[in-house]
Amino acid sequence: MAFQRLLPLVVLLCLLVAPPSSAVPSLHPVVLVPGNTCSQLDARLTDEYEPPPASGCGVPRQRRGWFRLWENFTALQEDPSLFRCYVDQLRLVYDPRAGDCRNVPGVKTRVVAFGTTRSFGSDDPARKNVCMEALVEALERVGYREGENLFGAPYDFRHAPAAPGLASRAFSDWSSSLRLLVERASQRNGNKPVVLVTHSLGGLFATVFLDRTPLRWRRRYVKHLVMLCLGVGGSPLNMWPLASKALAANPTSLQASVLTYGNRSFASMFSLLPSPRVYGRTPLVITRDRNYSADDMAEYLLAAGFSEDEVARYRRTALPVMLNLRAPLVPMTAINGIGVPTVDQLVFWDGNFSGKPRLVNGDGDGQINLETVLALQRLVRADPDQPYFRSILIPNTTHKGMISDESALKRVIGEILGASSS
Repeated sequence: MAFQRLLPLVVLLCLLVAPPSSAVPSLHPVVLVPGNTCSQLDARLTDEYEPPPASGCGVPRQRRGWFRLWENFTALQEDPSLFRCYVDQLRLVYDPRAGDCRNVPGVKTRVVAFGTTRSFGSDDPARKNVCMEALVEALERVGYREGENLFGAPYDFRHAPAAPGLASRAFSDWSSSLRLLVERASQRNGNKPVVLVTHSLGGLFATVFLDRTPLRWRRRYVKHLVMLCLGVGGSPLNMWPLASKALAANPTSLQASVLTYGNRSFASMFSLLPSPRVYGRTPLVITRDRNYSADDMAEYLLAAGFSEDEVARYRRTALPVMLNLRAPLVPMTAINGIGVPTVDQLVFWDGNFSGKPRLVNGDGDGQINLETVLALQRLVRADPDQPYFRSILIPNTTHKGMISDESALKRVIGEILGASSS
């Protein structure tokens, strides 16, 4: 266990002592933090693992040693029934004694290739360019090189930052590894501070990380934060995957398990919900009998089948993080897409959360609402200690398109280079 926790640091140290080569020396190093589900996870099963009845999961069907748990499209093509095994092994369970979420007993996991961008890709053609592959390629075309001045900070997307003073071992371990990565990347590049570039959920992880590091460290090691596709208020869209307990128990695929219904077990599920600070009493879920707003989130979760203990955990661990997000106090550029229909409200008129809701759309990038982007602008600009802030809105750009469409990528690369040279 101790070696498993140290493994990312061992890989990182090996990576950062490699000899320099063709990277453009004038560029500041870049550390990429990917979006939700864009970090690969390996798993290993022990004798403690108890698979679901009649599933055939576990050893010997699944080999001993480490195997790719997420995302393993190739293995699922060879044996589609494996998705039931992966669904069970991706689950988290809450440990009340530790006050933290952990893997199912008998399942060990690790994030693949921390310090590099190698785990950002996918072997699933349907998910091509969902993550940062095209951004990595674009950065390489302007002089960035993997392991020299270009690095990656993947994370276990099932976990999330918890309120200060509460346990989130996965986030704490990632924060320690990221801090070392940033320091070593700076040292490797003539002590230049780094440019942090995030996408989607990675922006939340990076923002909380920065807020919990000393200001002197931030000002020394972080030249600029370039945050793509994130506001500060969550999204009503994320209330839909949590609506049906019945559908969560019977996912139709691994993607459905992780990207929709299965994330009810993930600690990060609560971090993506609409914030009362932004949405307040605005109706977000509408039924014949009553409406639910961000202020009513506890009641909504209960109606969706969550237990009293789970709702209490939302109030205790995730809600304080949402309510206390702050400006990073390092130079920052936020880039978001607009002009794309984006869910503002879900209508379950008959109150059946297992059905498909009618969607009421507003503006945004298809996932992130314009309202949360405007809330981010107000939050950062209101802090007198924020040294620099710029918000860029790119018309007709989707959440995925920000890191895959040629025109959006050109703008993003231009901002990264500008941050590096300013």
